[in-house]
Amino acid sequence: MVPVAALGVFFFYPVGALVARGLVGPDGLDLGALADVAARPRFGRILWFTLWQAAVSAGLAVLLGVPGAYVLYRCDFPGKFVVRALVTVPFVLPTVVVGLAFRTLFATNGPLGSWGWDGSLAAILAAHVFLNYAVVVRTVGSTWSYLDPRVEQAARSLGAGPVRAFVTVTLPALGPAIAAAFTMVFLFCATSFGIMLIMGGGRFSTLETEIYRQTVDILDLRTAAVLSIAQILLVTAVLIVSGALRRRTETTLRLRRPDRGGHRPRRGDLPAVLITAGVVAAMAVPIAVMVLRSLQTPSGWGLDNYRALGELGSDNVFLVPASTALWNSVRSAAVAAALALVVGMLLAAVLGRRPKHRAGAAAVDGLDAMIMLPLGVSAVTVGFGFLIALDSPPLDLRTSPMLVPIAQAMIALPIVVRMVLPVLRAADDRLRQAAAVLGAGPVRVWASVDLPIMARALTGAGAFAFAIALGEFGATSFLASPQRITLPLVIARLAGRPGAGSTGAALAAATVLGGLCLAAVLIVDLSARRRDSVMAGAF
Repeated sequence: MVPVAALGVFFFYPVGALVARGLVGPDGLDLGALADVAARPRFGRILWFTLWQAAVSAGLAVLLGVPGAYVLYRCDFPGKFVVRALVTVPFVLPTVVVGLAFRTLFATNGPLGSWGWDGSLAAILAAHVFLNYAVVVRTVGSTWSYLDPRVEQAARSLGAGPVRAFVTVTLPALGPAIAAAFTMVFLFCATSFGIMLIMGGGRFSTLETEIYRQTVDILDLRTAAVLSIAQILLVTAVLIVSGALRRRTETTLRLRRPDRGGHRPRRGDLPAVLITAGVVAAMAVPIAVMVLRSLQTPSGWGLDNYRALGELGSDNVFLVPASTALWNSVRSAAVAAALALVVGMLLAAVLGRRPKHRAGAAAVDGLDAMIMLPLGVSAVTVGFGFLIALDSPPLDLRTSPMLVPIAQAMIALPIVVRMVLPVLRAADDRLRQAAAVLGAGPVRVWASVDLPIMARALTGAGAFAFAIALGEFGATSFLASPQRITLPLVIARLAGRPGAGSTGAALAAATVLGGLCLAAVLIVDLSARRRDSVMAGAF
């Protein structure tokens, strides 16, 4: 009941308050806006574009990410953990920064200007894959690292070739993780805001950008509310389909000790290695462009853009310097990650069970779908909902330092659950039964069996939650007070100011933010590696 209450108070209540504000008039409920907006040709075009660009982006991310998950989680080579951390950096970068980096890359005078991708759909899809590649790698890889390789080896010894062994043995076992990764990437791309805002150039719009336009530019809350309802219905439909696919493919995995999975790349691994190397190299290009641009000044190469970050606030445009904004970001992200992990563990403990009664199974499936809704609801809706709903006692949090971390935790919560749940559901229930037979109570069974099994996934989920909160821009832009402004907001304001100096300072701040994410993820990965010896006792 604790996570259900948290979702109800800090997600469904604010979102419902904003939707009600748009649909309830002086004379009561007014549903005329639903038919009015649905009949507009622009709404149909935006809805269709939102659907198919998200599906194509998610499909490309899965096709490229599954080989990456194999190489980075099943192969062993020097620098593997550094590469794994590097591919996570794009996910934490504010989307406005990624949009600027890709616009710089494909601009007419940019390094790849000859491709003619400036403002094109291909550039938008590339940016989406760039942002979400790590979601597939880590979600699928965390499950793949637990697969017992002896099962596939047995299939090979019985005459199955590498492809047939993968399709008939490994792929079905990875089905739930792949479905979860596809769903998350689809929702991220369907609610893409910064990428579409910067790179769309008015030619391409999603439901997310249209909600922002109707709310901020036109001040039409009724239309924005209808679009939010359409977005929620879209997310609900995706989750229902995803849940049905997951139940059809879910299986009990044969788990192994996590310290036995690494092997040197073999000749048969060459295609996966080449694909992964090509993707990692391509992902490095926008990051390299961003870093190089941050070192480029009107007087030549140097660190002037980084020095300028310390002077922010002197012109009264920013009320805090960049160092203070960075500390605000780190502190808020740490609190948000802790909240998301605690609530996520409680949810995973419930969702990991398989009730025998139909009513119990339906309740679990409904809770599972409900948890994913924060991924698909507009951050603009969440931010405005917090301001509207949490403004009076006993929930007057407008001046509370917990307001931003709570909003960020709600956004990161589905990631935590989706990364932990496949591993927990895959665990053999006989381990819990054996512990119970030996006299362990329910809490002791959870602490001695479930917690060690999901410890590695929790570590990765914690890194992702921290990264999401660190780079979160949408809801934070409406909730952060001037004294608690975060670094992504500073970057967005700098990027919106004219002049090469402001752009250079924005890229310098983005480089600092990306470096911090890289360090955090690398530390978490290394600590998870040391924890493997402790986790092995669970198997």
